[in-house]
Amino acid sequence: MHNIGNIMKQAKKMQEKIGRLQEELATKTIEAQSGGGMVKVTVNGKFEIVSLKIEKEVVNPEDIDMLQDLIAAAVNEGIRKSQEMASSEMAKITGGLNLPGMGM
Repeated sequence: MHNIGNIMKQAKKMQEKIGRLQEELATKTIEAQSGGGMVKVTVNGKFEIVSLKIEKEVVNPEDIDMLQDLIAAAVNEGIRKSQEMASSEMAKITGGLNLPGMGM
């Protein structure tokens, strides 16, 4: 029974660390781009778009499809990088264990 108490204490500490990490990740950002930097996106550690910048040279009313593709590519890359950042930070807390209910 004593071991179960220790395990519960450790789980609670880990859960508290994860809560702090989630708050911290909201303030961390990464940048991704597409079209050679024509479209840039900044994403935070909560996978939210913080900013999106589009160079006016890439805005062509005759080719909206290209602009949409560039935006989608930049956003997808930003989200991927943000997920990698969050996973890396989470692994520092969990020791690389994938614990159900304790993740992002």
